[in-house]
Amino acid sequence: MRASWNLVLDKILAHPERDELITLFQLLLTEEERSAIAGRLKVFQLLLAGELSQRQIAAEYQISIATITRCSNYLKHMNESERAVIAKLIVTDPADIR
Repeated sequence: MRASWNLVLDKILAHPERDELITLFQLLLTEEERSAIAGRLKVFQLLLAGELSQRQIAAEYQISIATITRCSNYLKHMNESERAVIAKLIVTDPADIR
């Protein structure tokens, strides 16, 4: 039987409490995987803000150029409305970015 991503999303959405979500993510993801997700989120936030170059992001946040390039390429292939949706989802407060 193949794993279903929709099942994962359903389980996440079924737990509105932060502590429950922390427990669920600790069960599903290793510390390294959680760190990678957090890093990728930070890269998307910084790229959308447009204040730092990719090299500056890599140096300041110790994130690989490969990860930054991958995130940048995702954003480049989105149209403006898609980028606006992504920005709304991940940038809640400009002060959170830095």
